[in-house]
Amino acid sequence: MTGPAWPIAALLVGYPVWWALGFGGLSVIVLAAPMAVLLWRRRPVRVPPGFGLWLLLLTGYLVSAMMLAETPPGTYGELGPGRVAGYAMRLALYAAVLIMMLYLGNLTERELPQLRLVRMLGVLFVTTVAGGLLGVFFPGFSFTSPVELVLPRWLAENPFVQNLIHPTAAQTQKVLGYASPRPEAPFEWANAWGSNVSVLLVWFVVGWWVYGGRRHRLFAAGMVALAAIPIVYSLNRGLWIGLGLAIVYLIVRVGGRTRVALCGAVTAAALAFALSPLAALVAQRLDKPHSNDIRAFTVTATLVAAGHSPVIGYGNTRNATGNHRTITTGKTQWCMTCGHPPLGSDGQLWLLIITQGFTGAALYVAFFLGAIRRHWPDRSPIGLAGVLVMGLVLLYMFVYDGLVTPLSLYLVSFALLWRNA
Repeated sequence: MTGPAWPIAALLVGYPVWWALGFGGLSVIVLAAPMAVLLWRRRPVRVPPGFGLWLLLLTGYLVSAMMLAETPPGTYGELGPGRVAGYAMRLALYAAVLIMMLYLGNLTERELPQLRLVRMLGVLFVTTVAGGLLGVFFPGFSFTSPVELVLPRWLAENPFVQNLIHPTAAQTQKVLGYASPRPEAPFEWANAWGSNVSVLLVWFVVGWWVYGGRRHRLFAAGMVALAAIPIVYSLNRGLWIGLGLAIVYLIVRVGGRTRVALCGAVTAAALAFALSPLAALVAQRLDKPHSNDIRAFTVTATLVAAGHSPVIGYGNTRNATGNHRTITTGKTQWCMTCGHPPLGSDGQLWLLIITQGFTGAALYVAFFLGAIRRHWPDRSPIGLAGVLVMGLVLLYMFVYDGLVTPLSLYLVSFALLWRNA
């Protein structure tokens, strides 16, 4: 695509290329540079309502750097290159998604029509479903990316960085009591895949069903049916809850024949699912809530640590001393599950609380709550979908980290609402 919308097309449609190169979620940082230059040339720059909240969030993260060397109670570790690299990467991501949002909001309808932007998100949904199927059928697929080859070893082997630059099809975890793959391609980890597929599904339905012709709708129905396979095999309860609440939201907010048609489609889909082999896998997952104890431990430890720096946090995550099973720190031959979980790893809310204190968490919530309040009266398909995504953001913050790729999609959705107004 030529014209001023090319960075957005490169980000959304070209995402598989970025993933293969090893940039993946970092692609928004690379593309933020040309977007910033183009924005500067378009002055004056329009800003959306709520812009000040995100600016304060970014400023607060800068201030939190003063606490990078501190070790709160219940954690261990010293200031080192890994901690500084993680902080710098998150700071760059927060700034990059802000630039991307402003860039989208300053493109005219002629330069980037709303429907074209929605359909770009739909293309990324197709990519996500393909990556999910890859993770289900070829879970061992992975390769060394070009970025991984050129980075210094100390940086490339940092666990946070490794997840971003090393393309893999799935994470293998013992969620069901035995090793099972959870799809993550083309994103950084399985939970990011879960968050992203639900947000992209919303926009795919808008672009290819609501605004589509007969062929578009047939294609959309086939893709949604295919998506059910990796969605179930992801074993992702947060994703399942999000999709369920999305259906309830739409039934409540739409009216007339649309509501009747939606109820009929949901009933038919539920019946087909119940008769399929996938239903047994869902039941098995719900019967084994193994991660509840882990989440309870890390959330409690996060709140305790954050209580010692409640206003500005600690700039980055910290490793807990021990875990939910033992006070022993690190794996041993007799306790292979005695890892040291990073605090703030179980949801964007908890990440913000440990990195930026309760102040940062409040600013984040206020930003997305404000978007829901302002755009609730917008009953157009894009308005309904955008408000739904803002609601999913607030739901997922309890269970999914927003960084890296989910936050980009959250702010693209925010920009769609802003442009729609």
